[in-house]
Amino acid sequence: MAPALPAQRNAAEVWLMPVFIAKEGRGGEVREALANLQSVSRNDPGCLEYTVFANDQRSGTFVLFEGWNSRQDLVDHNDKSHVKDFVQMVTPLLAAPFSVTSLTPLA
Repeated sequence: MAPALPAQRNAAEVWLMPVFIAKEGRGGEVREALANLQSVSRNDPGCLEYTVFANDQRSGTFVLFEGWNSRQDLVDHNDKSHVKDFVQMVTPLLAAPFSVTSLTPLA
């Protein structure tokens, strides 16, 4: 049985799925950086969800599932030093620039 969804979602919510693919041998560093970012970002105002997953099928690939109460909350999060420092630090560890996919709940 599927879990029950909230009866009504806030139309202003923003849901994203960034994907990070580490260079060969750099997965541990990317994992650690993402774990630290997750820990801090969960406390940012407007954060509904901020969870990093490791891809079991592809070593060194990580998927972040994040939700924000509003677009402004996301903008404010991205302007924080912990996010800017993360991007600067992790970029040279990645095999390609990280991608971000916007998501829309079906219900």
